[in-house]
Amino acid sequence: MKPVQLLGLAFVCALFAGIVTLVSMGFFQSKPGDQIERALVIAAIAAGVTFIVVLVVVALLLLAVDPAQVGKTLDRPVLLPPDDEKTSPASDAPEGDKPRT
Repeated sequence: MKPVQLLGLAFVCALFAGIVTLVSMGFFQSKPGDQIERALVIAAIAAGVTFIVVLVVVALLLLAVDPAQVGKTLDRPVLLPPDDEKTSPASDAPEGDKPRT
């Protein structure tokens, strides 16, 4: 993900949060001037907090991904360890018949 895409995603989320805050506070209804200013301030705060949180969280999630592993195909289950032991004749034997190591 490019930095511009990361900033764009955070901006879109912040814009959404700001609009939802404005709508929920009745900004688009006819109200006295004091209520409109208060709605704008709270919407700006909500948008700013959302922008920073989305930016930090997505950036930290991107750090967890190894770019070399993104295009690699897997032929095994993802949740199993990579060096999973194959079944051997000793593992098919009952508990009492297994060789001790």
